[in-house]
Amino acid sequence: MLGTGITLRKIAKDMRRFEVDMKLRWYNRNLVGIHYGGSLYSMCDPWYMFILTANLGRGYVVLDKAANIRYLKPGKGTLTCIFEVSQEHIEQIKSEIDQIGKKDYTFLCEVKNEEGEVVCEVDKVVYVRKKDFDWDKLKNQG
Repeated sequence: MLGTGITLRKIAKDMRRFEVDMKLRWYNRNLVGIHYGGSLYSMCDPWYMFILTANLGRGYVVLDKAANIRYLKPGKGTLTCIFEVSQEHIEQIKSEIDQIGKKDYTFLCEVKNEEGEVVCEVDKVVYVRKKDFDWDKLKNQG
């Protein structure tokens, strides 16, 4: 992320919210002088996987599976994006996975400019499944 100029501005103590931004620099600008599309995607790449991994615990596998990006406006200046999953949604995911074993979840990322306008949307698909081996159970055995 350092190579794209993405900065992690805030992390919630409960690891359910991340705020990132990216200033327009010579190294993340494309031929027409706006943010390079790959940098916009990189802003959105790991955060939902981080949130779910931190909040579901060791009994679950969480992997990025797919993404779809829609460019809505030219990305100029400093762009920001907030990634957040409510505790209720995390509990819902945990309950579903405990019942059905695995599922894909889609999260919408909105990258905004300094005026608060959405410059691109990224649908992040995250795969979650129950781990086959329970490390916590082994740890508690001694």
